[in-house]
Amino acid sequence: MDHAHEHHHSGEHHEHTHGGGAGWAMAAGATLHCLTGCAIGEVLGMVIGTALGWGNAATMITAIVLAFFFGYALTLRGLLAAGVALRPAVRVALAADTLSIAVMELIDNSVIAFWPGAMDAHLSEPLFWIVLAISLAAAFVITTPVNKWMIGRGKGHAVVHQYH
Repeated sequence: MDHAHEHHHSGEHHEHTHGGGAGWAMAAGATLHCLTGCAIGEVLGMVIGTALGWGNAATMITAIVLAFFFGYALTLRGLLAAGVALRPAVRVALAADTLSIAVMELIDNSVIAFWPGAMDAHLSEPLFWIVLAISLAAAFVITTPVNKWMIGRGKGHAVVHQYH
């Protein structure tokens, strides 16, 4: 029992879990964190692409780049707030989020690309928002087990949690 209390008070042991794997709550939290950044980037990319009259490919590339940017930025913000210097914070963010964001973007953009009419839907149409919500929900469901697996091996957001 003393070890359980030590677990909650010692930052250096925060990433370790008992029972052979990472908890689903931590994995879901890490995924939600990435999802927030991805959603901001996706919507902003769509707004920029639509406003500038870009085609689907340019708009999707912009959305993906911005999704990675905002996904990393949210992690960086937390690390910098915890007092981590910029260079190591960037390394931790890249290590923690790259696979998670990549899986999320793959799922998210695949749903949008293969949903009939979704690529041509405008921001003012309900179809755009419905498909975006479904694609992000699918990305969350598929990416959470990936994050759980990574955290269970001391990778991904387990590294970030060392600094909180």
